[in-house]
Amino acid sequence: MRSIIRVHGGFDPHTPSSARIYDYLLGGKDSFAVDRSVADELIMIFPELAELVAENRQFVARASAWAARRGIRQFLDLGCGMPAEPTTHDVVQAVDAAAKVVYVDCDRVTISHLRALSEHGHEGVVSVVEADVRDVAGVLKYVSGSLDLSQPACVILGCLLHLFPAAEARAVVAGYIAALVPGSYLILSLGRGDGPRAVGFFRAYSNWAGPVYNHSAADAASFFGSLPLMPPGLVDAREWRPDVPLSEPVPPRDGETLAGVALVTR
Repeated sequence: MRSIIRVHGGFDPHTPSSARIYDYLLGGKDSFAVDRSVADELIMIFPELAELVAENRQFVARASAWAARRGIRQFLDLGCGMPAEPTTHDVVQAVDAAAKVVYVDCDRVTISHLRALSEHGHEGVVSVVEADVRDVAGVLKYVSGSLDLSQPACVILGCLLHLFPAAEARAVVAGYIAALVPGSYLILSLGRGDGPRAVGFFRAYSNWAGPVYNHSAADAASFFGSLPLMPPGLVDAREWRPDVPLSEPVPPRDGETLAGVALVTR
């Protein structure tokens, strides 16, 4: 499956996009002036923002490789954003070149870049769906031509769920979990914080770029439902199986990228 499923209309280059803001914070070039302006203002409020975004990207890469090394060959990357190094498919295909990745996003610019990526050297193993991840039934219908969900798979929700209210986030995750068979994995991360700068960031982002929710650590844990968390549990992204063992605890900050991986056992 190499087609793009289109479910949205056009885009407004004068409206900031979370996907393009994220890309800019990672050092990418696929953003508009409005995205860069909002990102720069957010960095003024929360200077560590770019670090947290990079730490999330690194966590998703480590967790995806970890799942691939445990035999997972199917990955569904929801709300994936712009292609960023390392991409999910680069990471998992380094373990097995035949591993399949389906990217899902609703930002038209993101979809354009993902389409170009999927059509150049990745036919049959990288697919793209343009859809709202909250349309669980629709997304699962579209990916059925690429992934065989009667076999173990890995669902990735990287720094996405803070865009939804807690109850909606729980429902979305539960919908995807219900489609997975035992032996599958869920990779999840989100941004949150209790300090004044983090709280200021969430308030400013909601004002400038759309609603964003500062979920509690308890809410973040609830998004996994009853699934058992793999060690080291739900932790700061810097602490989730780092490539180089930490010599001391990570320094505290006003905010964090909270991350974890769970196993589907039922």
